[in-house]
Amino acid sequence: MIDVGALRALRSVAALGTLARAADELGFTASAVSQQLKRLERQLGVPVLAPAGRGVVLTPAGQALVDSAPAVFQALERCAEAAQSVSGGAPRGVLRVVAFSTGIRGLLAPALRRLAERCPDLRVRITEQDPGEALHSVDAGTADLALIHDADGLPVPLPPSLTRRHLHTDVGDVVLSGTHPLATLEGTLDDADLAGHAWVTSPPGTVCHQWFRRLVPGDPDVRHLVDDFATQLSLAAAGDVLALIPRLARPPLGDGLVSRPLRRPPKREVHAAWRHSADASPAIRAVLAELSTRDK
Repeated sequence: MIDVGALRALRSVAALGTLARAADELGFTASAVSQQLKRLERQLGVPVLAPAGRGVVLTPAGQALVDSAPAVFQALERCAEAAQSVSGGAPRGVLRVVAFSTGIRGLLAPALRRLAERCPDLRVRITEQDPGEALHSVDAGTADLALIHDADGLPVPLPPSLTRRHLHTDVGDVVLSGTHPLATLEGTLDDADLAGHAWVTSPPGTVCHQWFRRLVPGDPDVRHLVDDFATQLSLAAAGDVLALIPRLARPPLGDGLVSRPLRRPPKREVHAAWRHSADASPAIRAVLAELSTRDK
């Protein structure tokens, strides 16, 4: 019988190209992954990997195994769900969730206490990952549920084995000192209101910097580049800079700070993603139900 753990390791090696990267993903040492794959080769009687430069590639036998792996994992997942349904279908065990930082702060963390009260036998384990990495983890079976956001207005490509559900629309607001001239304006802020003011913003390469560049094109007066939102707020509280903060990311505003909505706010759509084979999972359904209550 083929070792399911070895099959998962082979799939990770195929996706990532090296034993070391697969080991990091799986939480093992490279030596342990190598031993798993050697046992697999002994079981099959044929090699599944071949060296290629500094990495490895699949042999035809290895590729055949990887191609069949999704069906194997789906069948195992359905067996586990069937066993759980016999025991009443109550969510139990450990659910591994991967999510981007502000999704953890704004969506997952507020839901955990309610979830613990309703599902005392369920344990949620959260790991921070960017959307692309999170989708790979769920597809590879090293995580069960991902929270992702679109990238610069475009949905993150979804592997064929996964499905998604929209959870939330996150928008950005301008946060500023109560002594700033814009703090006294009524209604939403538009492009003309923002012109000529100084900013603190997230560094280039981040989603929030992309938001900022779309909101304030040209050559804006950027005084500070800071990735941490709490630090951005401390600089805004000094009175001379504006900060563009996603609502999911925004810590509680301290005294002297105000938040102002924008007439054309930047937005991002937040989705949950999981494997098709886990559609009936009581644990995933319970977490999705809690997350979906946020906007109601």
